[in-house]
Amino acid sequence: MAGKRGLGAGIDTLIPKRKESDSNTKTEVKTVVKEVDKIDINKIEPNNSQPRKNFNEDSLQELADSIKQHGMIEPLIVQQGEKGFYRIIAGERRWRAAKIAGLKEIPVIVKDYTNQEIMEIALIENIQREDLNPIEEAEAFQKLIEEYHLKQDEIAEKVSKSRVAITNALRLLKLDEKVRQMVIEDKIKSGHARALLAIEDLELQYNTAIKVFDEKLSVRETEKLVKNLSKDDKKQEEKKIPAEEQLQVVYAEYAEKLKTIMGTKVNINRNKDGKKGKIEIEYYSSEEFERIIDMMSHLQ
Repeated sequence: MAGKRGLGAGIDTLIPKRKESDSNTKTEVKTVVKEVDKIDINKIEPNNSQPRKNFNEDSLQELADSIKQHGMIEPLIVQQGEKGFYRIIAGERRWRAAKIAGLKEIPVIVKDYTNQEIMEIALIENIQREDLNPIEEAEAFQKLIEEYHLKQDEIAEKVSKSRVAITNALRLLKLDEKVRQMVIEDKIKSGHARALLAIEDLELQYNTAIKVFDEKLSVRETEKLVKNLSKDDKKQEEKKIPAEEQLQVVYAEYAEKLKTIMGTKVNINRNKDGKKGKIEIEYYSSEEFERIIDMMSHLQ
């Protein structure tokens, strides 16, 4: 399946509408009608691999009201399972709304796909309908990588997105769990979440996300906030370095500067009291010794 193309163009590309056959010298085009069956709604089961985990109750009720008035315009795509039951491949939201509307039977198209194809179709349908939140989308991409060994560019092709978009989506899974939940609940957007990824301390990451939500910060304001937090963290780390270690760093820098000026190795050895010490300048030949003396004499 990984080598097939065209899934990103839509689920209808998987269900043939017509076929062409040669008859002598002219081509005959025959229309193939989709075989739509009506199945007991209680014989249909949701797909455990469905990328979408969250269904808005108000939105479902609106769809249920529409189904009561107009009926189900678009059939579900299902696969025959065990003991006379059918598993939903695409259309779980419509199935849920139909149950709320009190339908006893619903129209379906019965197809036969591999588990990978089912996962891909469910993902594509939800992406096209913009039904997935960013975390659900990222988890679906991750599942295709881990379970079906697809590469990011293969996923990008299947769902008609750029490889960068896939990479950015997957990065969200590195967020603190509480921050991911805020993205799911639409308290912060994926742009905010990506900015928060720069904060490695997960508790601070979550507290910053709360601040972003409470103060209704824009993505740009969030990026600025995170940048300032990073500067503060660096200052705090510097304060934690003992004074003696800080002096060692300073004197090492001085030694390096002298080495550049003198053109040879220079050591600065400080006494324990830090007030006295020695500067050692190494030379490796009489010519180099004379060069150093000449250089120092010109400093007068």
